[in-house]
Amino acid sequence: MALLPQNDYAPMSEINVTPLVDVMLVLLVIFMVTAPFLLQAVPVNLPKTAPVAKLLPVKKLELIIDAQGQVYVDQEAVAGDNLEIRLKAMLEAEPELAVQLKADYRVPYGRIAEVMAAVTRAGIVRMSFVTASDRVDAAH
Repeated sequence: MALLPQNDYAPMSEINVTPLVDVMLVLLVIFMVTAPFLLQAVPVNLPKTAPVAKLLPVKKLELIIDAQGQVYVDQEAVAGDNLEIRLKAMLEAEPELAVQLKADYRVPYGRIAEVMAAVTRAGIVRMSFVTASDRVDAAH
């Protein structure tokens, strides 16, 4: 039997990760240094202006519809067709009038639509709906 000469080029069973870690650390440093400059990539010289006038406060009108469908304007009951007339008069006195509509959750949608239509016919363009985050239902 002849002896085979030993080969110095045997396969390695371990991976050397040191060069990989070095490259990743260099990339990390590069990104950390360049990231703040990326946010300001486009230089802009903003114009200087005089301060603008403060916005005028808008009068808010509270429009409430109770469970029976009765409409209240700022806590005062209003009969059916008088709502639109009253809103028009209030809009003439305060052109920037905004309506906050508060309707009981048991009111049929048709009644709410009627009130919304009256607000629109009166010429009021700002209307918001007020809701509660938690509803306590006594029936359940």
